[in-house]
Amino acid sequence: MVGTIPGVVLAATVLVTLAAYFHFRSDRPAKSFADGGTASATIGLTGTEKPTGILRWFTTVDHKDIGLLYILFGTVAALWGMTDAMMMRSELLVPESAIWNVETYNAVFTTHGLTMLFFFVTPVFTGIANYVLPLLLGADDLAFPRINAIAFWLLPPSLVMVRGGLITDIVGMVVGVLPVDVTVFEALEPVAMGWTMYAPLSVEMVNPQISVALLGLHLSGVATTMAAINFIVTIFTERPDDLGWDKLDIFSWNMLVTSGLILLAFPLLGSTLIMLLLDRNFGTTFFAVEGGGPMLWQHLFWFFGHPEVYILVLPAFGLISLILPKFCGRRLFGFRFIVYSTIAIGILSFGVWAHHMFATGMDPRLRASFMAVSLAIAIPSAIKEFNWIATMWNGNLKLTAPLICIIGGMSTFVIGGITGVFLASVPVDLVLHDTHYVVGHFHLIVVGIIPLAMIAASYYWFPLITGRMYNQRLARIQALILIVGAFITFIPLLILGYMGMPRRYGVYPAEFITLNQVASVGAFILGASVILWVVNMIQSARAGPIVRDADVWDLKETGQFTREWQWFEERLEQGQVGPARAIDDAGVGAIDDGGVDADVGPKERADREDTGDGQNERRSETETDDGETDSES
Repeated sequence: MVGTIPGVVLAATVLVTLAAYFHFRSDRPAKSFADGGTASATIGLTGTEKPTGILRWFTTVDHKDIGLLYILFGTVAALWGMTDAMMMRSELLVPESAIWNVETYNAVFTTHGLTMLFFFVTPVFTGIANYVLPLLLGADDLAFPRINAIAFWLLPPSLVMVRGGLITDIVGMVVGVLPVDVTVFEALEPVAMGWTMYAPLSVEMVNPQISVALLGLHLSGVATTMAAINFIVTIFTERPDDLGWDKLDIFSWNMLVTSGLILLAFPLLGSTLIMLLLDRNFGTTFFAVEGGGPMLWQHLFWFFGHPEVYILVLPAFGLISLILPKFCGRRLFGFRFIVYSTIAIGILSFGVWAHHMFATGMDPRLRASFMAVSLAIAIPSAIKEFNWIATMWNGNLKLTAPLICIIGGMSTFVIGGITGVFLASVPVDLVLHDTHYVVGHFHLIVVGIIPLAMIAASYYWFPLITGRMYNQRLARIQALILIVGAFITFIPLLILGYMGMPRRYGVYPAEFITLNQVASVGAFILGASVILWVVNMIQSARAGPIVRDADVWDLKETGQFTREWQWFEERLEQGQVGPARAIDDAGVGAIDDGGVDADVGPKERADREDTGDGQNERRSETETDDGETDSES
């Protein structure tokens, strides 16, 4: 029961904050929203009802603002989780426990995994989709803007709850030098149960912070599920009449499948976390050792966990499929097969969870079945890789920063994917399961194609979001450093796994020291590349060259000037420089965009201006005879 008290206090704080938020919103003027708000001919045209400064960010329901908030939150979480990784790699420079003690190593190992999986990747992709998906669809906003805002504001308290033990530990050490009582800071110890939270360890550890962290994870799952529902409804209901399923862009297809996976996987995780909380605090026996509870936990966790892998990577696939053709001068090869492969991955992802459990002694017949499906799921991914290469073949490649990131992501995905095929084989997995080979395989995906796709998207849409251009030379250098750092870090881990080095330990035999030091150097290179990206983005948003031509990437030459860039061009023609006013209002220093029609989507603007045929003619120029856009055929 003691473990639930801090969580109840935090939950009550969140509820009070939300109640105050809605009370404040109820006194504001009506505005046109897709979720049933009152329409107004004046409000929305001028945007004058929006507050300025930081208050704007706390009260906004605009999909672009919330998208930026998601991206900023995910970036902060990534930097926090990256700090954990650097602490671990620092410890692994030497075989013995020299820098951090065992408890600290286990704690940062736990928070690193939870932070990166739940608070970095999914929020960043949710933010990108928040910003560009309505523009790609030609919608005014997401279907439920207020729910969109609620889903985001559930995440910050969730992150604090998950990392609360480390936070209070650090605060206690700082305050400890003062003549004050620090007992309250010692009540919540850092969580050191591992990011997979395996029972019975997670049940029996006496640390109230574990219960708080479980509540935080549950809250983040609620937020993610709300966002997924919003995306699904938006894609189904907010498309214009002339945008059929055959014309839907590839990123929207991937977000639709990803949202479906979230809708099926995260509620199960929430139920499992509640069962664990009941075992810890109310004496239930869901995961009791005597009844096979540890195996039950693994089945429930990995039934969520492996679809979660594709929840993380499918948006990256969508971004690569969308952006790659723009810099190859040709249409995406095999558009329909890429869509079908995405759907196939979504279906098969729920039939492979037990390949994480080959070493647990399950029935050999079950192991054989899961091995077959685990091998089969590699086929849709291989189709994507083949089609990406075919798109580049004989294309007019423009070696920009986005394309460098995409090529690097494709390369890491090939190695990470093939090593995963090896692990899908039961005999190989039994040998390599508890080694660093698994760490290298997994991180070549989550620190390979996923962040490279994110950074490619940031470079591709940066002019659209800020109205400014970044330092392209620095961006190319940063992309190359990131790719090199990823290979230097994780290829040695594959070799260490072959040599038999166990994972999850902060100490190891001395014969593994050389490759561990190489991997640590690679990790520091990765960190340096991320710092370069952050510096480039901030500096360019403040003082980068102003964009005067919406066709930044010469997309009109190849007929790939898609809807979001058409929206941007219309803003430029109206004397607006881009939606950077939101950044400027927060004091970052970006440019003013004039404020007219700042919150009006393409569909609503077309209705108001009554341009009708003219706009449709311009859009039809980028469509092929079978209805697909040139960029996604």
